[in-house]
Amino acid sequence: MNPFIYSNDNKRYHTLNYYYKKLFNTRVSKISLDAHFTCPNLDGKVGFGGCIYCKQSPNPNNLIEQFEIQKRIIDHKWPNSKYIGYFQSNTNTYATLNILKDKYESVLNLPNIIGLNISTRPDSINDDVLEYLEELNKKTYLTIELGLQTIHEKTAKLINRCHTLECFTEMVTKLREKNINIVVHIINGLPYETEDMMLETVKFLSKLDIQGIKIHMLHIVSNTPLEHLYNKQKFHILTLEEYISIVCNQLELLPANIVIHRLTGDPIKEDLIQPQWVIKKVNVLNGIDKELAKRNTYQGIFAKGKQKVQ
Repeated sequence: MNPFIYSNDNKRYHTLNYYYKKLFNTRVSKISLDAHFTCPNLDGKVGFGGCIYCKQSPNPNNLIEQFEIQKRIIDHKWPNSKYIGYFQSNTNTYATLNILKDKYESVLNLPNIIGLNISTRPDSINDDVLEYLEELNKKTYLTIELGLQTIHEKTAKLINRCHTLECFTEMVTKLREKNINIVVHIINGLPYETEDMMLETVKFLSKLDIQGIKIHMLHIVSNTPLEHLYNKQKFHILTLEEYISIVCNQLELLPANIVIHRLTGDPIKEDLIQPQWVIKKVNVLNGIDKELAKRNTYQGIFAKGKQKVQ
């Protein structure tokens, strides 16, 4: 018997599918969108070159075309799905308010769209945008995704994040004051980080008022500063077994009500340098399930407080 209460299958963590089904009582799919924004650490506002692992691969189609292409694929698998428009590429609040309104609302007007996920940086939501997001949150299902990656300043400087942990925590507070849901991105396997450092990042987040998390494995992709660093210094790349163990340790520390939006990544095979094991996503997810079952543990077992029935 599965001891984890936020589950309707064998998962021992709070899956996004479970969360959406409980909230909307139907199948919900996210459609990834590239609105052709840039980033403040690309254009020189706070830095140049972007994060060292990032590779720019802009989608040539406009937002409506991107939506329709993906919708046709999803409808073939799951007819009558509802959709969330996911502004994924680059920093999706880094533009004038008029431009943001035009892009967001053009997607909201599409059929069967029930909400938006907007991925951004904590240093790229000004007061005017924050007020608009508050209005948006009242008329649709809104989630803001904040890239943190690590709480460790030395690592953040190495990967060229160009914002502070203080900036991140301040934005979490501001968004939650507006009752806006937050999903935080972190990366395991960043250069020279130990497992203890990765666990410290999760312990820090477990104390914040966040609603979801995305856990990524570091991908080294071609033609990025990270590839050059790896070729020069050959820092340790986590093995599949190491990654599974670390993720399970992190899940055990996260409060049970935090929704797990992602536990690994989806690299483009042709661009991937290391590690090759991330290509087989199902092996990663099955490995996590098996390890939690072997331990007889689940998300939140070592978090403060007990599971609360949803």
